Amino acid sequence: MNKKEVQNLILLNAARVEHDADWNWKNVTSPFARLFFVESGSAKVIMPDGVHTIQPGYLYLIPSFVTHSYENDNFFVLYYIHVYDEHDIFDRLNFPFEVKVNEIDLLLVKRLLEINPDRALTGSDPNIYNNTKILMQTIARSEQFSFNSIVETKGILFILFARFLGQATFKLEFVDKRLVKVLRYIRDNITANISVDELSALCSLTPDHFIRMFRKEIGCTPLQYIIQKKIEKAQLLLIIDDTSIKDIAYNLSFNDIAYFSRLFKKIVGMSPNSYRTQTNGQ
Repeated sequence: MNKKEVQNLILLNAARVEHDADWNWKNVTSPFARLFFVESGSAKVIMPDGVHTIQPGYLYLIPSFVTHSYENDNFFVLYYIHVYDEHDIFDRLNFPFEVKVNEIDLLLVKRLLEINPDRALTGSDPNIYNNTKILMQTIARSEQFSFNSIVETKGILFILFARFLGQATFKLEFVDKRLVKVLRYIRDNITANISVDELSALCSLTPDHFIRMFRKEIGCTPLQYIIQKKIEKAQLLLIIDDTSIKDIAYNLSFNDIAYFSRLFKKIVGMSPNSYRTQTNGQ
C-alpha cells in the first residue's frame, strides 16, 4: 500500500452522544468506516469474530461493509466518527478492533468535533442515516470547508488511523508481488470489463498458471473476485447516487441487467432495488 492510498480519508459524521439503553441495532452494514471512543459507561458490539465490550480507554474501529450489531442496556457516552475511504484500504488490511489510547487521542477527537460542527447525525437509527443520498452530499460538503480546516481534519484522521495501522496486517499474506499489482489494477479499473488474459499478462504468466496462482493465494478465481468487487461497488453506488440500477449495471460493465441482479442477490442476499430501498430507510 502506498502513501497516496491513506491520504483520501473523508470525514462524514462526528459527534458526542449520550445513550440510555437505546443503542440497539441489528445487522448494520455501511459503505463507510466507524471510529468509536467511549467517554463513560459501556456497550456491546457484535462483530463477525464475536462479542466485544466497548469501554473508556480505547479507540474502536469498524471497517466499511462489515456487518455488525449493537447492544446497550445502560447509560453511556460515546464519540462517533464516520469516515469514507476512497481507496478501499479496509479491503486489503486486517485492522484490530480496539487500540489503547491516551489523553492526546481524546483531545484530538474533541478538536475534530470543534473544527467540524454540525456533523452530528439526525438520529441513531442506521436505517435512516446509512447513509442514503445524504452520503454523497456530505462528501461534497466536506470539501467545501476552509482549506486549513480540511487539512487539520485529515491530519487528525491520519493520526487516529495510525493507531490502528501499527497493528494492521495484510489480508493476503502472499509473497508473490505480482498479485499486489493485479489487485491494484482490479481496484483501479473496477468499472471496466476486466479479462483474465489482461490480468495474466500483468504477471507475465499463462492464463491457466495465473488462475491457479490466484486461487491458491486469494481463495477464489480471478473472475469471482472481480464480481465480488463490482457488486461491492454497486452497493455503494445504490446508496450514494440516484443513478438507475440499469445504468449502474452498465457502468460496471454488466450488459445483462438480469444477470447483474441475480449476482447481486446471490452475494448481498437481496435484489438491488430492495437493497436501495432498505438502506434508504424507506
